[in-house]
Amino acid sequence: MSTIERDLVGRADLEGVLREREREIAELRARLAEWEESYDEIPKRDALFTTISGREVRPLYTAFDRVEAEGDDAIGFPGSYPFTRGPYSTMYRTRLWTMRQFAGFATAEETNARYKYLLEHGQTGLSVAFDFPTLMGFDSDHARSLGEVGVCGVAISSLADMERLFEGIPLDQVSVSMTINGPAIILFCFYVAAAERQGVDVASLRGTVQNDILKEYQAQHAWVFPPEPALRCIVDMFEWCSDHTPKYNPISISGYHIREAGATAAQELAFTLRNGFEYVERGIARGLDVDSFAPRLSFFFDVHNDFFEEIAKLRAARRIWARGMKEKYGATNPDSWRLRTHCQTAGVSLTAQQPENNIVRVAYQAMAAALGGTQSLHTNSMDETLSLPTEKAVRIALRTQQVLAYESGVPNTIDPLAGSYFVESLTDELEREALDLFEEIDALGGVVPGIEQGWFQQEISASAMRQQREVESGDRVVVGVNHFTEGSQKLEIDTLKIDPVVEQRQVARMAAMRAERDDDTVRSCLGALTEACRSGENLVPRILDCARAYCTLYEIRAAMEVVFGAYKEPVFF
Repeated sequence: MSTIERDLVGRADLEGVLREREREIAELRARLAEWEESYDEIPKRDALFTTISGREVRPLYTAFDRVEAEGDDAIGFPGSYPFTRGPYSTMYRTRLWTMRQFAGFATAEETNARYKYLLEHGQTGLSVAFDFPTLMGFDSDHARSLGEVGVCGVAISSLADMERLFEGIPLDQVSVSMTINGPAIILFCFYVAAAERQGVDVASLRGTVQNDILKEYQAQHAWVFPPEPALRCIVDMFEWCSDHTPKYNPISISGYHIREAGATAAQELAFTLRNGFEYVERGIARGLDVDSFAPRLSFFFDVHNDFFEEIAKLRAARRIWARGMKEKYGATNPDSWRLRTHCQTAGVSLTAQQPENNIVRVAYQAMAAALGGTQSLHTNSMDETLSLPTEKAVRIALRTQQVLAYESGVPNTIDPLAGSYFVESLTDELEREALDLFEEIDALGGVVPGIEQGWFQQEISASAMRQQREVESGDRVVVGVNHFTEGSQKLEIDTLKIDPVVEQRQVARMAAMRAERDDDTVRSCLGALTEACRSGENLVPRILDCARAYCTLYEIRAAMEVVFGAYKEPVFF
């Protein structure tokens, strides 16, 4: 047979295969149309067939719902670009996610005891919750801290408090996450100085400081300085950590608080990742090689009640980040493309009514986080809508993770829902919606102009209002709140109460610390910090000097505020 004859036969075979494929597709479409016709004839129950975000959920998903063509690389393999199926090739078969419990209350001593309790019960990382004065950069003895010291977290006003917080806990062996934003650079320096006091090589420190100021302006409102100087502090930390603490993540770009404020899943995804790209752009503008800091950027997502939407959100996040870092920002190190995330179950989903129901909510949310491929997880305690959690509630929350990890079988295979028509379709939809929101943000001039114009705040507010209306109307069922409410008002669980004497003890300790330190050194270090703010030099070394001299949180903040000023949000509503 000649070459031409073989080509003709091959072409005929290919055309036959294509005709058969077209016949199968036409048959599938006909069967689907027949099914839809019979489905439409049957009365449906009275319910909202939408996700919590308001996304319509169709009754059936098929291969026709995949946006991407069959055989593309959008799904790929775990540990391979674009990481849809997970950031690491072996995922939980090599190492389970880090089990953290967000903890902090009263003084450093009380919280230190709670940390040791959690570590003894199998927790593998610590996550520090600070009280509101600390979050806002105020000392415990400041007039504006009255009545709030140690109430919603631990009070940390100086290196002395940080030393007590981690006494007996070797910081070279435990991964520590700190949820702090406005004054994050100061608390980070307290932490580094505390490690030095333990004799720990700071290069061995592992963990994360949240340090995500953009989402504060958008959603949570725990800021100190205006956007530009605040962003300078963050890039200073990128630079310093790259050289001195290469295992520590200098930022955890957070969608959690955006979602808790009322955003949809797509808004959480888009706003978080666009904030992340803004930080990347700031680092590059400083002159940093993107691959020198991007591998240490981490993320923090909310995991809400809508099981499949949350799984799809995490898968889409990895894909968007990988493509952006490689294709737009020119990163060449695969670790710069690899989105790693901590997740926390949705605090806003917890209810004061029938609080035991929260155990069930958290369990489903935790499973969604694991199926979505999280690297670290905090499970909320059932009583957190009433108070800081009791030891019993914390233990149940931790046991929830352990049952999931060791009994459910979920970690045994990687991305087990891959290929699901529904999950893959949701992943594609969320990616597409996020990219559309990127275009809207860019049309505003970027993230900071969008904040200054109130666009983010108004978008989140509108979503929150829609969700609240659905709950108040009863269209969106919340068990124990607007349906199945019998016994809802009877609270039968113990709650943690903070004794007002805690504040008195903390203020007394601060007075003693101030009396013992060298005031000349304090004044010298604070003055040098103010000058560094003016000169543009990296601020981390100067703040570390202040920490080592036992300058307080508010003293350091005030020294920086002389140059940076304080942020006041414009009125948008």
